[in-house]
Amino acid sequence: MNTKFSNYIVYVDESGDHSLISINQDYPVFVLAFCVFNKAKYSANAVKKIQQFKFNHFGHDIVILHENEIRRDKGEFRFLKTKQLKQDFLNELTQIIEEEDFTIIAAVIDKNKLATQYTKPHNPYDIALRFCLERLHMYLDKKSQGKTHIVFEQRGKKEDNELELEFRRICDGDSFINKCLEFEIIFANKQCNSAGLQLADLVARPIGVNYLKPNQPNRAFGIIQKKLYAVGKRFKGIGLKIFP
Repeated sequence: MNTKFSNYIVYVDESGDHSLISINQDYPVFVLAFCVFNKAKYSANAVKKIQQFKFNHFGHDIVILHENEIRRDKGEFRFLKTKQLKQDFLNELTQIIEEEDFTIIAAVIDKNKLATQYTKPHNPYDIALRFCLERLHMYLDKKSQGKTHIVFEQRGKKEDNELELEFRRICDGDSFINKCLEFEIIFANKQCNSAGLQLADLVARPIGVNYLKPNQPNRAFGIIQKKLYAVGKRFKGIGLKIFP
């Protein structure tokens, strides 16, 4: 492997929107999830399993797995209309997530609390990004060598430019770590058939739902929790940051 680059790659997705002007009270949170993969394990296992899963259910591997569409039986997933079909599909997908060896670093921003506790609150996306980048640095500090690429899905030219500006500001030393972070941002087209991005998409919402309804059964979060970056057994404030 080229030693200029890290042995790890990070795929990012979000759940909810980051607007504080109009807050959806059914889902008043913004979640940012970083999925951190060892490149060798990722290419040998996750990529192949996701591809085979698609062959099994669709006959081809061009379909993009989107949590929102799966949940609503939309588009390519409209065949999941019966309870048994949906359950079998989700069980197989959940098993892949459970078996794969990757680490999750996530931030949940409670937009109602943020808007009421701060006179001039920062953008929830920027807050979540800072938390995740700082914790990613801590996680990779003794593991990684060289530059680590972090892959985000494109959202729009204006949004991507703003994200890149904030990303570079943090990496240039504007964080509590107070040092430059050797990360590089990559933007992927929404139609990019990346196993890593699709896995990140599948883990973000269950984290938000667990925060909003902690007493509700949530099998997906039970699996995700085991993958959260932790020190000892503690993941709260480390692999999972809640703010405020």
